[in-house]
Amino acid sequence: MSIEYAAAGGIARITLNRPDKRNAITREMMSALRDALQESAEDSTVRVLLIRGAGKDFCAGLDLSEVLKSAEDPDRALASARRLGELYIAMRRHPKPIVAAVHGRYLGGGAEIATASDLILAPEPAQFGYPEVKLGFVPAIVFTMLQRALNERQAMELALTGEPLNASRAHAMGLINRVYSDSTFDSSVESYVAALAVQSATAMSLSKELLYNTDGMPFEASIEAGVQANVQARKTEDFKRGVERFLKKS
Repeated sequence: MSIEYAAAGGIARITLNRPDKRNAITREMMSALRDALQESAEDSTVRVLLIRGAGKDFCAGLDLSEVLKSAEDPDRALASARRLGELYIAMRRHPKPIVAAVHGRYLGGGAEIATASDLILAPEPAQFGYPEVKLGFVPAIVFTMLQRALNERQAMELALTGEPLNASRAHAMGLINRVYSDSTFDSSVESYVAALAVQSATAMSLSKELLYNTDGMPFEASIEAGVQANVQARKTEDFKRGVERFLKKS
């Protein structure tokens, strides 16, 4: 199987499983990822998703043999690119936080899957980048997300040089949330997602939706969206139980 999926303890685990090909992304994998996203969205016991890669690398990018074949047919090329774009939209619209725990190399499409996630964890030796320019290609679909995460000059440098970044540099730029030592990476990832899995599912979902929906809104509209989310949160059982627990401790 190109994707492994399992859910337990409030955590859905998605593993890219082509280690012999450094988890290069195929059409089949994109379809399997969409299915896993759908299954986890509909599972009320799941509070957080964790995406990892089997083997030495998180993901080396798109399977270039497929990309090259699609280039021969404009309709096929458009369908291939659109599948990738729709995958990123599905990740952004997913009601639960998605954590990418990356290791080794995560380049091109692999970096894009990480960037499309809500949170990124990496060990110090990890290498991140968009080397498409070295192949005469363009990291086109991810630009929308990069422009939100970085300033214009940083995004331009990543696209034009194609040079990889180590985890510390990516963290300093705001592309990674946490950097851990290589020796403690696995245990740190487990602690991180376990802490998320005990948070309020409705509060995390509302927070994710609000953050992304207000991007680019005028100030007044953004404030009003926050007002509506505030009111919506007050109606949830998680809020009522959380306040009751707090008041009992006071």
